[in-house]
Amino acid sequence: MSDLSAVSAPAGFLTPAPTAPTGAGAGSTISDARRAQIKKTAEDFEASFLSEMLKPMFQGLSTDGPFGGGEAEGTWRSFMIDAMAKQTVKAGGIGLSGSIMSEMLKMQEARQ
Repeated sequence: MSDLSAVSAPAGFLTPAPTAPTGAGAGSTISDARRAQIKKTAEDFEASFLSEMLKPMFQGLSTDGPFGGGEAEGTWRSFMIDAMAKQTVKAGGIGLSGSIMSEMLKMQEARQ
């Protein structure tokens, strides 16, 4: 049997990107409320991106059969995909929101 603990992902692969420093000592002029708003926007974008990436996985699935959801399953599938994407981001995501947040903070600081 192989030891999977020795296997690691390539650098930057499915690991959160470093985020910009937070708090009063960070030396930025961006308020905590604005920083929280930027974080939410970045996470919403990551969830939207993941949702679009997950859609093709479910396009060819049949909802027929004794345990299929029929037309209702097809109708509500997009909501299920969106919920899966949001839950993935809530659990740490794929690191996209951290990178986006860092860039948004840089742009905000440059404007001030």
